[in-house]
Amino acid sequence: MTVSEQRLSEALDTLKGSGVRITPQRHAVLEYLIQSMSHPTADDIYKALESKFPNMSVATVYNNLRVFKEIGLVRELTYGDSSSRFDCNTSEHYHAICSECGKIVDFHYPILDEVESLAEQVTGFDVSHHRMEVYGVCEDCKQQQH
Repeated sequence: MTVSEQRLSEALDTLKGSGVRITPQRHAVLEYLIQSMSHPTADDIYKALESKFPNMSVATVYNNLRVFKEIGLVRELTYGDSSSRFDCNTSEHYHAICSECGKIVDFHYPILDEVESLAEQVTGFDVSHHRMEVYGVCEDCKQQQH
């Protein structure tokens, strides 16, 4: 069993455990998210699956993403005015974002976890989470520029 097959199986178990019915569309959206490392928008998911599910609407994709988000299977990423993107990697990690093409790549830097405890000490807040993204130009765009 591949890593993505294992993750899909675990995600389906989570859905079942939450009492969510697993429709073919829901299964396909989840599978696409797990296999996609590109942090797709709802529209990207819809376009990728519309030939397989011609009766599925963008609203169906959004509704499924909302369910997945409520259960904790996906995270919604919002950056500026652009469309929300969805990430199936719910572990603590950060994002590097290409300012040319918008590509998003995951990375983890454990030392940054200390930022939350420092922020609590300095401000007195009960810090629940933090997010960080770095911006630059990805390898593909750098090569196109040369």
